[in-house]
Amino acid sequence: MNPIALILLAFAMSTDAFAAAIGKGATLKNPRFSEALRMGLIFGTIEAITPLIGWLIGKSASSYVDAWAHWIAFSLLVALGLHMIYEGMKPGVEDIEKPSRHSFLKVSLTAFGTSIDAMAVGVGLAFINVNIWIAAALIGLATTFMVTLGVMLGRTVGSLLGHRAEIFGGLTLIGVGVWILSSHI
Repeated sequence: MNPIALILLAFAMSTDAFAAAIGKGATLKNPRFSEALRMGLIFGTIEAITPLIGWLIGKSASSYVDAWAHWIAFSLLVALGLHMIYEGMKPGVEDIEKPSRHSFLKVSLTAFGTSIDAMAVGVGLAFINVNIWIAAALIGLATTFMVTLGVMLGRTVGSLLGHRAEIFGGLTLIGVGVWILSSHI
C-alpha cells in the first residue's frame, strides 16, 4: 500500500474517534491537557489493537478470497465510509451535566465503539500488501493525536466540527477504497 494512502487511512480511521472526543470534550468542565492526553492514549491504544485483530481474522480466510481481495477491501472501506458519513449527518446529543473527568470504563467503551471500523479495515488490509504493524501503529498514533486535540477543541467548538470531521473521514475512506480498487483493475 502506498505510504500516503496508509497515512490517509490512519487519519480517516481516527476521525470518528475525533468526533467522539469533541463531544466528550464539550461535556467536560474545562478539560485539562492531561485529561485530553489520557483519553487520547486510551483511544489510540484500542484503535491500534483492533485492526490487528481484524487482520488476523482476514488472514485466516485469505486463501479463500485472494482473487477478490481488492473488491473486499473496496467494499469494506466504502461501506464504512458511507456509515461514517451517515453518522456524521445525525444531530448530536448534548449532555447537561459537565464532569471534570470521564471514567476509564466510559472512555474505553467509547473508544471500542469507535474502533469497530478499524477492526473491519484490518480484515480488508489482510487482503492487500501492507505491513499491519506499521498500519496499526499509524492508526493508533493518529487516533491519540486526534482525540487529544478533539477533547481540547470540544469545549470551544462543540459538536458541529465533530460531525464534519466524521463526514470528511467517511469520504476519505471511500477515496482510499476507490484507490485500492483502481490500482488492481
